[in-house]
Amino acid sequence: MPFDPELDDRLSAALKGSKGFERKKMFGGTGYMLSGNMCVGVYKEFLILRLGPEKFEALSAKYDELRPMDITGKPMKGWGMIDGAACDASEFAELVAASEAFVRTLPAK
Repeated sequence: MPFDPELDDRLSAALKGSKGFERKKMFGGTGYMLSGNMCVGVYKEFLILRLGPEKFEALSAKYDELRPMDITGKPMKGWGMIDGAACDASEFAELVAASEAFVRTLPAK
C-alpha cells in the first residue's frame, strides 16, 4: 500500500507554522526532518512520531491506538505510529507538537 497523500497533506499543514522542517521521501512515504533529525512522517496510513521513550509511554496510556513504530519487524524505542484516521484535529496537533518538542531537544545533525 502506498502512503496516504491526504495524511501527508494534513501533516504538512500542521507543520506550516513551525520553522526548520524539511520534507523528504523515505520508507515508501514521507519524513519531516528538523535540524537534520527525523521528527514525524507518514508510512502507509500511519502517522509516524519520534517522541522519546518517556513521552511515548505517557501518550500510549492516553491513546490506545498509539503503538511502537515497527515497519521492519523490529520496534523502534521512543518512536510511535498511529492510524491517521484515528486522530481528530486536536489529538493530531497534540501528537505532532509532542514529537516536535522532543526533536527540538536533540542536537542538530
